[in-house]
Parts: sequence; C-alpha cells; structure tokens
Amino acid sequence: MSDTKLQRVLSSLSEVYRQLNPLPSGPGPDADCVKLNTNENPFALPAAVMQSAVAALERQYLYPEDDNVSLREAAAASYNLSPDQVIAGNGSSELLSLLYRAFLDPGDSVAMLSPGFAYNHKLALLQDARLLEIRSGESCSLPIHKLLFGPAKEAKFILLANPNNPTGTFVPIADIESLVAQSDRLIVLDEAYVDFAPDSALRLIDRYSNLLILRTFSKSYAAAGIRVGFGFGHPEVIGRLRNLQNMFNMNVIAHAVGVSILAHRTAYEENRRHIEFERERVRFALSQLGFSVTPSHANFLLARVPSGRDGAWWQTYLKQKKILVAVLPDEGLEDCIRVSIGTKSQMDAFLEAVDEILGAESSTRSAV
Repeated sequence: MSDTKLQRVLSSLSEVYRQLNPLPSGPGPDADCVKLNTNENPFALPAAVMQSAVAALERQYLYPEDDNVSLREAAAASYNLSPDQVIAGNGSSELLSLLYRAFLDPGDSVAMLSPGFAYNHKLALLQDARLLEIRSGESCSLPIHKLLFGPAKEAKFILLANPNNPTGTFVPIADIESLVAQSDRLIVLDEAYVDFAPDSALRLIDRYSNLLILRTFSKSYAAAGIRVGFGFGHPEVIGRLRNLQNMFNMNVIAHAVGVSILAHRTAYEENRRHIEFERERVRFALSQLGFSVTPSHANFLLARVPSGRDGAWWQTYLKQKKILVAVLPDEGLEDCIRVSIGTKSQMDAFLEAVDEILGAESSTRSAV
C-alpha cells in the first residue's frame, strides 16, 4: 500500500481512534526470568481442575456455550446468588470494558480512586470520556465526600478496587457500604484480590441495586492465562451487560476450568496461605534493606526504593539479573516498584538480586 493510500485509510479512523498509536512489535518475555511484574499466581492448577481442562479439549470442534449459562449457574450456586445476578467474561477486564461501553457517551466522565488500574485510562479514551482520578487520603481511607461531590459529582459511575492495585491497601466494607448507600450512581467494586483480604462486599449485592462487583480467577486461582472473570449485581444491570457481549466470548476450556475451580475452591487454601506467608517475609526483608513497604492485603507488595534511585532504575537493574518487577505511572509512585509474590524460590531469587544491587551501589559510592 502506498503512503497516500495509507494516509487515506488512517484518516478514515474515528477521531478517538486516531489518538491511538500503533503498537510496536517486540520480543516476548525471557523464559529464564523470574516474573514478578503482573501479579500472577505461579502455582499449578489442582489435579481435578487440570483434568477438566484436558477433557474440554475433546470438545474443541464445538462452539462454546452461548451466554455462559452453566458457568453463571455454577458461580451463582457458589456465591449464593441467582444466575441472573451473574455475568461471566473473558477475564474481568472484558467486563470492565463493557461497563464503559454501556454507561458512557462522548464527553461523559467516570471517577476512579487513585492510584488505580491504569487500563482505565485507555478505556475512557476509547469512549471519548474523561477519567477523573480522586486521590485517597494519606491513611488510604475512602474519600467518600470527594467521590460524591466536587469534580466527581457528574461521573456516570465510580470505580473502586478493594484491595487496591497497586497499593494492596484494604478499605473496611462498612466504608464501601456507606458510599453505596449515599450514592445514586453505579459503584463498580473490583475485588480481584479479595481472597487475600479479610472481608468481601458480596453480601451487599442484594441490599443495593447500584453496586456491581467484579471478580477474577487470575490471582488467587492461578488461571490468568485461561481468562475467567465474573460480575455480580442487580439482574437489570447484569442482563443489559450480557446483551452487549460478543457471541461465544469465552472458550470451552475457560468454561470447564471455571466450573471446576468453583467446585474445588478449598483446594487453593494452601497456595493462598503460602502467598500470604511469603508476602510478609519479603515485606520484612525489604524493610530491613532500606525499602519502605506498604502493608498489603493482595498477592503483591508496593515498595518505595531506598533514596538516590527511582523505581525505573531498580526495574532496569533487576531485569539485568533476570528479575521482572513493575513500575507505576501514577504521580507520587515514581520511587516505587511493585513486586508480585511467587514461590519461595522466586522470592529468594528476588531478595538475593536486591541484596547484590545494594552491595554494588555501596561499593560504587565508597570508591568515589
């Protein structure tokens, strides 16, 4: 295609989509790296869940069940809801994108507690909407007044995550209920990390028609690559969102694994306890090494690095040692890294790399 033709094609894009740069092609992740940058759960599926995945491959020639009926019924039974209160998706990220499409027209706004999930910036851009970031207080308490009034007053819906990503902090459910009770807008509560937390807002679903809860099997259930997510809410809202979904939005393996996980949730308790133990062990070790670590109720830690370097510097030098961690785009978190909690050997490798980097830095300063 000539340049002239290409420019004509690109000019036909909508104004919103012209703002998106083409994604560059790049190398895949190094398989030798310890991957602690995307909050995955590194453990194998329980044997019964794995068997369900293998058995599903025998039905690969069939389309998956439309509207995810069996999976929604299984989730409803597990969480004491009715099937019409449940939507199943290709990860909770698909369900989040449906909310943007369903509720936002160009020029509308949505409010998000900040720092929060960076993907929301892109979703807002695609709807030509404004994302209003409402800062938490110093104590990470829920700023209810800011979310109800001020710039957020006209937001079509409010996004919260509990526990929050990237901080790992947890807000008492009583505070969540206070916000939901006082608001007449939709409150979207992302509980992706709730299995590592002390409480859940699921019991509020039948009390408040303006609450929608998102869940995922990517974190505590070690199924990030299979893509299983849920939304729980009022049947009227859930039914309209289901009507927006693509046909056959989930594959037969995701259906089978999702149903099996729901039937074997107790099989994950040992892995959850391991992650919580390692999280506290690594938090203490990093604190001893000069990091300031936020107490976490998730499967990751947000750590402010020792003075003199920023998070990007630490990410680069850890990557040289085959350790991948995340840095955050949020204002005020430039000096932080986020570290997923993996197996004991993975966390030992991370701490060893940190110790080596600190040792090299100390030697360099002494030589100057």
